[in-house]
Amino acid sequence: MAEEQQGQEKTEEPTPRKREKAQEEGQVARSRELSSMALIGMGGLGLMLIAPPLAERMVALTRHIFELATHPEENLLLALNLAANELIWLLLPFLAALSFAGVMSSVALGGFVLSPKAMAFKASRMSPLKGFKRMFSAKSLMELVKSIAKFLLITSVAMFTLSLHLDDLMSIGSLDVEVAIRKGLSIVSLSLLLIGSALVVIAAIDIPFQIAQHKKQLRMTKQEVKDEMKDTEGKPEVRSRIRQVQQEIARRRMLEAVPDADVVITNPEHFSVAIKYDNGAMAAPIVVAKGADHMAFRIRELASANDVPILVLPGLARAVYYVTEPGEEVPAGLYMAVAQVLAYVYQLEMYRRGQTAKQPALGDVPIPPEYVVE
Repeated sequence: MAEEQQGQEKTEEPTPRKREKAQEEGQVARSRELSSMALIGMGGLGLMLIAPPLAERMVALTRHIFELATHPEENLLLALNLAANELIWLLLPFLAALSFAGVMSSVALGGFVLSPKAMAFKASRMSPLKGFKRMFSAKSLMELVKSIAKFLLITSVAMFTLSLHLDDLMSIGSLDVEVAIRKGLSIVSLSLLLIGSALVVIAAIDIPFQIAQHKKQLRMTKQEVKDEMKDTEGKPEVRSRIRQVQQEIARRRMLEAVPDADVVITNPEHFSVAIKYDNGAMAAPIVVAKGADHMAFRIRELASANDVPILVLPGLARAVYYVTEPGEEVPAGLYMAVAQVLAYVYQLEMYRRGQTAKQPALGDVPIPPEYVVE
């Protein structure tokens, strides 16, 4: 069986169970280029926002340290410790923003998945043969192309940024300390923003590729789909549960149709059959609900609560119950009997409304011999 599956092509879309199992194993779509773009772009933006206060604070701390150096009685180590703490608190929002960007970009494609199976040791990862296969796979080729493209893009952006600010960089040494630090941070943040913007191109190519690769890896052979169906739906408890749910849905739909029925015919206790007929839309009367024992009682209960006429006709109730299913038309052999019942119901309704003076009588309802059920 395993050899047969190996010879088959994976042409089938993955089943929900296959997707769920892959997620449990940590096999989800991920794009490292999206993470790189988000981190570098957020780094550039954050650094640009904190550059003025950071430069001002760095200058103040530097001057304070130099002042302390001229006073040996002061505790220089304590001053350095205080300075480091101030810088950390100043950089904390920037670092938090970087962390947030890294996490969100990582889970943007495949969602947040914490899989112990993905972190577990697998001997197959140490296989030289599989290692060679991975080296010459389409994914490895794509990674090589991306690496070359990233190198060219980042180099081009860096050279472009240096050419734009070459004069500023050459003159930084002659500027005031605070101005020089602020200008340096501005150049670095702008460079990061430009690099992050350039990486948008790489990410835009990589994201569809990673999604396509993930779908391709999850594809199944026809035999795998059949085996999974056997493992799930083939289990007796699963089949029993499916039948139970289907029967419950059918019963609920059937009971929902009782209030719209024209008449309910009973046995009077063991069987109940609800019939509906619309002259303009139906070729023949239709059984909308039927039931025995408890279900028969529920049908009568609903009919009574919704003013649906209930007639005690044991022979007709048994006949219709045994030869029809909900949603089916009444058999041709029972047309006359059912038509007689419906005519009586319509006449009774007219009498109740005062449209006729004489109360109708149903009389005998003949049942063809072939439909008689004892």
